[in-house]
Amino acid sequence: MEADKLEVIQTIFPFIAIFVSVGVAGWVATTWLRIKNGYPLDGAWGQAVYPKNDQQAAERVKLLTQEHAELRAELGSVKDRLANVERIVTDSSHRLTQDIEALRDQTPN
Repeated sequence: MEADKLEVIQTIFPFIAIFVSVGVAGWVATTWLRIKNGYPLDGAWGQAVYPKNDQQAAERVKLLTQEHAELRAELGSVKDRLANVERIVTDSSHRLTQDIEALRDQTPN
């Protein structure tokens, strides 16, 4: 009876060891990838451990804020241009011709 239990343990132990090793290796790989790509690490209760208030994080926020402002300004410009294109497309061709002729009359020769 004791020999049977020992034999079962000896048979199962390598599988348990492999399972635990794969789990630990996965955890190490995940942590390494998070550090490498700048993601914060989680503590025991899910709180962020890294980075706290480092200079790189502040500079990233500054650059992203600046890029956000530039993109919003560009979006406003694109909206204005689109409104002009919509106005041209929806106007009748007669009115468009009148507007073009009026602009030609205003230009000095």
